[in-house]
Amino acid sequence: MSEESSFGRAPAVVKPIYFFEETDGINKMLLGGKGAGLAEMTRLGLPVPPGFIITTEICEKFYEAGRRLPDGLMDEVRKSIRRLEGLTGKRFGDRENPLLVSVRSGAPVSMPGMMDTILNLGLNDETVEGLAKQSGKPEFAWDTYWRFMQMLGKIILGIDARKFDGIAAGKDVSDLEVLKTIVMSSKFLCEEKTGKQFPADPYKQLELAIEAVFRSWMGKRAVEYRKQYNITPDMAGGTAVAIVAMVFGNMGSDSCTGVVFTRDPETGEKRLYGDYLANAQGEDVVSGKTTPNHIDMLASKMPAVYRQLCEVTQKLENHFKEPQDVEFTVERGRLYILQTRAAKMNAVAAVKTSVDLYREGLISKIAALERINPEALEQLLYRRIDPHFKQKPIAIGVGASPGAASGSTVFDTATAEALGKKGEKVILVREDTKPDDVPAFFQSVGILTSRGGKTSHAAVVARGMGKPCIVGCSQIEIDADGKSFSVNGKKIVIEGQKITIDGSTGRVYVGEVSTVEPEISLEFKELLQWSSEMKGIKIRANADTVESAALAHRYGAEGIGLCRTERMFNHHDRIVQFVNMIMAEDEEERRQALAELEPRQRSDFKAILKEMKGLPVTIRLLDPPLHEFLPKEEDLMQKIFELKSGGGKKTSEIVRMEKVLHRVHELSEINPMLGHRGVRMGISFPEIYETQIRSICEAAADLTGEGMAVEPQIMVPQVGLAEELAAVRQIFESVKREVEHRHKVKLKIKFGSMIEVVRSCLVADEIAHLVDFISFGTNDLTQATFSFSREDAEGKFLPFYLEKGIVSVNPFQSIDTKGVGRLMKAAIDMSRGVKRDIEIGICGEHGGDPSSIEFCSNIGLDYVSASSHRIPIAILAAAQSSIKQNKRLHHPSII
Repeated sequence: MSEESSFGRAPAVVKPIYFFEETDGINKMLLGGKGAGLAEMTRLGLPVPPGFIITTEICEKFYEAGRRLPDGLMDEVRKSIRRLEGLTGKRFGDRENPLLVSVRSGAPVSMPGMMDTILNLGLNDETVEGLAKQSGKPEFAWDTYWRFMQMLGKIILGIDARKFDGIAAGKDVSDLEVLKTIVMSSKFLCEEKTGKQFPADPYKQLELAIEAVFRSWMGKRAVEYRKQYNITPDMAGGTAVAIVAMVFGNMGSDSCTGVVFTRDPETGEKRLYGDYLANAQGEDVVSGKTTPNHIDMLASKMPAVYRQLCEVTQKLENHFKEPQDVEFTVERGRLYILQTRAAKMNAVAAVKTSVDLYREGLISKIAALERINPEALEQLLYRRIDPHFKQKPIAIGVGASPGAASGSTVFDTATAEALGKKGEKVILVREDTKPDDVPAFFQSVGILTSRGGKTSHAAVVARGMGKPCIVGCSQIEIDADGKSFSVNGKKIVIEGQKITIDGSTGRVYVGEVSTVEPEISLEFKELLQWSSEMKGIKIRANADTVESAALAHRYGAEGIGLCRTERMFNHHDRIVQFVNMIMAEDEEERRQALAELEPRQRSDFKAILKEMKGLPVTIRLLDPPLHEFLPKEEDLMQKIFELKSGGGKKTSEIVRMEKVLHRVHELSEINPMLGHRGVRMGISFPEIYETQIRSICEAAADLTGEGMAVEPQIMVPQVGLAEELAAVRQIFESVKREVEHRHKVKLKIKFGSMIEVVRSCLVADEIAHLVDFISFGTNDLTQATFSFSREDAEGKFLPFYLEKGIVSVNPFQSIDTKGVGRLMKAAIDMSRGVKRDIEIGICGEHGGDPSSIEFCSNIGLDYVSASSHRIPIAILAAAQSSIKQNKRLHHPSII
């Protein structure tokens, strides 16, 4: 990239200071977003007050020097102020015609309200008299002095803002003498709190203000904001400082200040949206202390100004080809534009404006897709809390499955099932969950756990069902026996009490909160259509039910990449038979129990295959260890104790439960996630996999006989040895031949392996000889590669690792490209080395993560599989990945 295109009109040797007219808006990294916007608006000839920018490089040097301004900077600032005096006809610190300035932050990435700003700088006991004389409005001058005094005291001297509020409380601030008294009292407060004289020298004020703005870059709210929005140092290494000649919206009824959006940020409608306040300054609007007027009122109050504002904002939107957020001030009837930046919008508005901007000829389809954050689409797909609701949450956990739900609090699965079946809305509240809790999930409208992370059992299952879920809500302490939970030691909620959870934000509220329906607009559908046309990698769904499969198909999924069969066993109408199979003494008893389950499984598979209308459906054979389907040991022991304490009247029930307890002891393992599960269980009890394979084949045969095209794919989990896979393949071929012979049909069924054991990545060439496809189970592969327990890592040390920068992202949310990614790439290369046309995908939770989708697309996967509700997100992310790849191919210098 040429120097000119990279840095606009900034010279090759970067200066510490640029005036607005010396540069343009291209180099935000150097000038900051606010400075770049002011420079660009100046270049466009818009009414911008004159000023200059101290670059972000000076901020970096400030921190390198131990939070000290670089030597010589203030000399350059003095020179720039003298130049600014020439542009304005005013003098800094002058008693007759004083120049006042604002000192404002401006990072390369928009961080609204996260750093400090000081207005009206340059006032003291002498210059305030000059301002009064110059304006002819002494009340205005002293009001402005008081505003400056408060900002300087709060931001630079660290005085609690409430102290200043107390000084003015109950006083008539429109009275000049009262105002003067308030200012003098505020000045005394500053001197009393600091033990120093109030800084009257305007240049000293300016130096202190520049330092304060730089310090605010590492202030708590700015640091937290960057962490929350993943703003990394390469995106923004510091803040610039814009020093701008003050214009005043508080000079009377012909003056005002306001903020407008060129389009409605909530709906995307093309209309001026915003507020203004007459006789006020910008802080009055954004602070929320005063109720502003709707911008439409300006049309009747100041019609000429309103028309000019409409013209300017339209020019800005056309120029930047993006809806703008514009700050303006009117001084004595004259309009000034103080800032413009890309407007922050909700997903509804972002989607509508993308499509509208394309239709208006302002941007291309590619630009329309690029400007949407795929994750933001989640807002469109679920019920959400009414945006007008303002109550504070009682606790905040990890939003693990989006959507909002209200219901009665329930602490045990049996009650949740019973009430849910009666049609009552319940929120299941647990410390954590396990597979045998799943029937209660089906009957609950939402799930809340005090432990676990975004990839914990509760989170994964809830996402698959499309139910709101909050995990890791450590602020709540659950008393399961007392059927209540407390927050900070105080009992807040008891069983039966209504709560509302927001699975998008992780917030928990007491009571029933109003929600709004998801908004699937025509623009949203059109955007998805564009994305489908542009993406390269295919998008499949993780779906275990007909409802989930139907939703995925409706959103544009190109098949099912993971259908977990264990979920089918957890249904209330079949868990008893499955437990009977686990409790069986021998193979004959197991086969008898499985024979009772087989028709139900066949029916499930038929329904899902039928729903997907010939698209591939990858069905994973049973994976979890068998003990997970049995009650917990401590629950059994407690129940047995209660039964025996009751006089032993239920002897047969005691005997049955003791038998189950004995079986739990037999099946228990030190580390079950690395134990008797997946293919290892399937080889130990081949009748389990045989029954499942037969159910799939029979379902396919039935539908084929009905003239329907079907494409089931059978996938074996936890494979580490090619020999394990060969053993299951024998079962598959035998059952398939038997069903084909009996139904007199030829079945099109692919056989494949999950790649989730590290060893399987290293022997992928051996595995490829035996299969038609492989699919990376990135959840377990990540656990195995890191030797992390997913729930323990996310609940204990991963947050600390993220905070300290030991890891940059949670590897269970985005693929670890350096470790897990290298294993994947090696497995892909080995597999395609022996079987060029082998189909390769992923089916872990990473399949719905935009950065992981981009990585998978780059390394040549055929498809990713995501939760049904995240299919639109995955489709858009895949399209954006293809756009990046094409740009990299044709214009490598711009990536």
